[in-house]
Amino acid sequence: MGIVNQDNITDVVIASLGKHGDITDREREIATGLIKHLHAFIKDVKLQHSEFLAACDYLARAGKLCNENRQEFILLGDILGVEVLVDMMTNPIEGNESESTVLGPFYRENPPVLPKGASTIQKHYDNEETAYFEGYIKDEHGNGIAGVTLDVWEDAPNGIYENLDPDQPEYNLRGRFETDENGHYAFVAVRPVPYPIPDDETAGELLRFMGHHPNRPGHMHFIISKDGYRPLISQIYDADSAWLEDDSVFAVKESLIGKFKPAAADLGTDLHFEFDFTLKAQAAVQAVAAE
Repeated sequence: MGIVNQDNITDVVIASLGKHGDITDREREIATGLIKHLHAFIKDVKLQHSEFLAACDYLARAGKLCNENRQEFILLGDILGVEVLVDMMTNPIEGNESESTVLGPFYRENPPVLPKGASTIQKHYDNEETAYFEGYIKDEHGNGIAGVTLDVWEDAPNGIYENLDPDQPEYNLRGRFETDENGHYAFVAVRPVPYPIPDDETAGELLRFMGHHPNRPGHMHFIISKDGYRPLISQIYDADSAWLEDDSVFAVKESLIGKFKPAAADLGTDLHFEFDFTLKAQAAVQAVAAE
């Protein structure tokens, strides 16, 4: 029955799925859930047509902001807690592996490949605190894993990521490193500072609609990968940072908080930060998914 009313519209739309073309079981599951929840939301808030049109305009404006330096829809998803929830659903913790968290909208592919212990700093700031980051990438049995790739990136001491700041050199405070034969990694960077996510344009509109703030605590981003292990997208947080318990994108997890300490003279930096990660073997991931 294609004749609709307020009571049957949801069922009519769901019944149309796959009616004139093949769809997979997963596509049907996602579309059915989306239609049910979206229709329920509209009825729950009694959405008006003017509000629907405003939402369409909002999404169109958000799309126009997306480019190689800014992914507005990821940013909106972060503000709503969507990305962190999707990440937790995608990467459940089954053992002692390290927790993941959001990628965020400011990652850049193909950062400079640097030797262990090298610096990602290309521009210095008066207020910067240099830091020696190091630790071990281990397997679930505590053994160091050699040849693990680490992509790292962070904001500058002015609170801006390099790809949003024309005054910073290309790939400033970004780098790609590899663990040694013992699974040890090391690099020099700066202590990440708290910063506001872009609160202009549609992201700012959403924050103001929610009555929320734009601020994030200081953190360093990591993508950690090696064949045979589940890739880990994560962040480590400064235990002394502001906004740690009130992150604008809800991404802070207790296990990802670490402490900066004064550096020994031989490190050549102001601060020292040690943090280990544990990767889950890909075979174990596949076994859990098959259950």
